Amino acid sequence: MLKYSPYSLAGRICVCVCLTMVLSGCGKTSADSKKGGQGKHGGFGDMVIPVAVANAEVRDLPVTLSGLGSVEAFNTVAVKSRIDGQLIQVAFHEGQEVKQGDLLAVIDPRPYEVQLAQAQATLFKDQSALRDAKVNLDRFQQLYKDGVIPKQQLDTQDSLVGQFDGSVRADQAQVDTVKLNLVYTRITAPVGGRVGLRQVDIGNIIHAADPNGLVIITQLQPIAVIFSLPQDNLQSVYQHMNKGKLTVEAYSRDDQTKLTTGALTTIDNQIDTTTGTGKLKAVFENRDRSLWPNEFVNIHLLLEVRKHNTVVPTAAIQRGPQGTYVYSVKADKTAAMRPVTVSFSDGTYAAIAQGINPGDTVVTDGQDKLQEGTHVEIRSGGAPGSDQPSSESGQ
Repeated sequence: MLKYSPYSLAGRICVCVCLTMVLSGCGKTSADSKKGGQGKHGGFGDMVIPVAVANAEVRDLPVTLSGLGSVEAFNTVAVKSRIDGQLIQVAFHEGQEVKQGDLLAVIDPRPYEVQLAQAQATLFKDQSALRDAKVNLDRFQQLYKDGVIPKQQLDTQDSLVGQFDGSVRADQAQVDTVKLNLVYTRITAPVGGRVGLRQVDIGNIIHAADPNGLVIITQLQPIAVIFSLPQDNLQSVYQHMNKGKLTVEAYSRDDQTKLTTGALTTIDNQIDTTTGTGKLKAVFENRDRSLWPNEFVNIHLLLEVRKHNTVVPTAAIQRGPQGTYVYSVKADKTAAMRPVTVSFSDGTYAAIAQGINPGDTVVTDGQDKLQEGTHVEIRSGGAPGSDQPSSESGQ
């Protein structure tokens, strides 16, 4: 016959009491949670979600392509001397605007003036010798006709005339060369533009072979921008270029401030295989000096303007497993999920091909808390184009 210890019996009674308390607490917690989970309308489905909204509208949207570009001077010229000599005058100031043909510097012309005098003297001497040889040739021709001299003597004189004629031609070329060097002693601007920092001071001996030159001139009006676009866009750009001139807008590095407007001029003849992009060149008048060489800018290339599109703010577009959709607000202030087809977007607005009609109200903020049939409350704020009525809760 088994005997139970009073201690073991008491332990079993304690265990039973604890289990009863735990089960009763769980039941109470479950009931409390059900009671507390009800909203002011009695359940989750009746909760009101505050959202920002906007109305779908009809408007024209530009089709643009964006790329990063680098500003390049339309012409950059390193002004160098074509002759050797001492720099005796600098006729420009650093940062000065010059026109083509303006005097920039003067090299000492005196050595070349002396060379010109020597070349002219040699020319004069050889011209005199040529005249004398021609006179003798006329005499020898008459003597040959009379049979006084042989044909060989006449031919020799005729050859002498040719030699003197060659010398005169060489002397004339030398005179022209020295005259050209005298012209080169006055260094003028080959293009109009802005003068940079002076590289050589007055009094120095400069040479035609000097690598740095005197100064650099950059042509800022007009000015060019080289930018890149993905290779997939180049065919579309080329087709639109054939229809007419394309407008290009330059923006600041933060892509917020518009700097100036220009036109696309050309597409490069090859694609960069390392980046899969093609280079394009745009030209800007740059009358207000808003662009400077080597500056980085954001480029917006306008391809076309599509007319009469049904648009909604881009913030209203949602993406899910079934594609793109928006939440619209019905007359009873409930949300409805509506699949849409987006034809294109300019970053701020999205053009809707189907799924939304002009005048429909769409949610632009607060979609993450919405489901089909959720009650909504319109609040102020939201994406561009959003309505901003007063909140109903404040009435």
